[in-house]
Amino acid sequence: MHKSWLIIQREYLTRVRKRSFIIMTLLMPVLFVGMTWLIAYLSIKGSSEKSVAVLDGSHFFEQKLPESDNIHYHYLDTDPETAKLAVNSGKYDAVLIIPPFDAAVKTDLELYSKEQLGLSAQAQITDDLNKVIIRHRLATAGISNSEISDLQAKTIGLHNISEKGGHEGGGMASFAVGYGCGFLLYLFMLIYGMSVMRSVMEEKTNRIAEIIISSVKPYQLMLGKILGVALVGLTQFIIWVVLLLAVGSVVLGTVGINMFQHGAMSPEIMHQASMANNPEMIAGLQSLFNDMNWGAILCWFLFYFLGGYFLYAALYAAVGSLVNDDPQDSQQFTLPITLPIIIAFVLMTTALKDPNSGMAVFGSLFPLTSPIVMMARIPFGVPAWQLILSAALLVIGFILTTGLAAKIYRTGILLYGKKITFKEVAKWLFRNP
Repeated sequence: MHKSWLIIQREYLTRVRKRSFIIMTLLMPVLFVGMTWLIAYLSIKGSSEKSVAVLDGSHFFEQKLPESDNIHYHYLDTDPETAKLAVNSGKYDAVLIIPPFDAAVKTDLELYSKEQLGLSAQAQITDDLNKVIIRHRLATAGISNSEISDLQAKTIGLHNISEKGGHEGGGMASFAVGYGCGFLLYLFMLIYGMSVMRSVMEEKTNRIAEIIISSVKPYQLMLGKILGVALVGLTQFIIWVVLLLAVGSVVLGTVGINMFQHGAMSPEIMHQASMANNPEMIAGLQSLFNDMNWGAILCWFLFYFLGGYFLYAALYAAVGSLVNDDPQDSQQFTLPITLPIIIAFVLMTTALKDPNSGMAVFGSLFPLTSPIVMMARIPFGVPAWQLILSAALLVIGFILTTGLAAKIYRTGILLYGKKITFKEVAKWLFRNP
């Protein structure tokens, strides 16, 4: 045990003292927030702005098509050929040619463009045209614009209450927390599993492993590496939580001080105050913080982080022991390990849509996918028996996986100069005691 502890210390201290560890620990939260913002921005601004000229023969749609950030309409009083020349010259992206129009008859309109506008732009133009027609038909039926707005107003909201009588997290809040936890575990298992594999590969290719094995057993070396890197991951996670809490406290404190000093009179502070007094926003925040059992979520996150990491780290360590002088050899062995992680991420998206579907339940119980899928389901509420069964299967899976990985590791770590195949690895599993 003393020798394993020395290996753990070496793995841990070697990594946390690196400049790359300090930089990534400080930058990762910024990169994660930036990536989330970029994805959200691109999803909103994914389509470029389009300038569409409109030739309306009957002036039915004139000045009625709604403006948006993506589509800008320009009404022209000219012939189609002149408008098409303007499109070809680049003045407009497209021209919408509308012949004399009858709202009671279905009509196919012509949209001319030099290049394809894309499905989203075409769908939005079609939707804008149909909205004008629908409003015209409703007005013809004697329904005013105010009545149309009243008919379209949302009057129903859903508040989900579990069978136990407690409140489950709101749909969007549960989705956000579940996705965040699952995505973080997906990254952690890939990053730290690969880190264990690279560490084993470096020591084997540099022949350092031969010296270490003369003093410790192969199993002790593998276990020391896995635990050492696990402590590195926990250290980073704790630092991220502390940084998040500190930044949140500073931001909230700054807002409070500004409101106190300026008497909430500046436009910016007044805007912050109005946002804080928004009933819908307050209700949303209360739903996020009150309906979620954050203590249970954090405990289960740590459990599935450690369980999933130990399971995959043992497999990655075994793969690292199979690599000789050519690091490219690891690609054929990493695919069977990486594929379940990718499948788990896909199953996570299914679980977020329907947390109680058959695929979601299976993915949250199967040890190779349960860390990611179960963490995506927990914010929605999971039966206790499923949590207990999932945890038990994950522990059993870790024990079995570590035993198999140890058989591969103790043979592969001292095998040099030979390209190893899956057939040989299978023989090691059944031949070694």
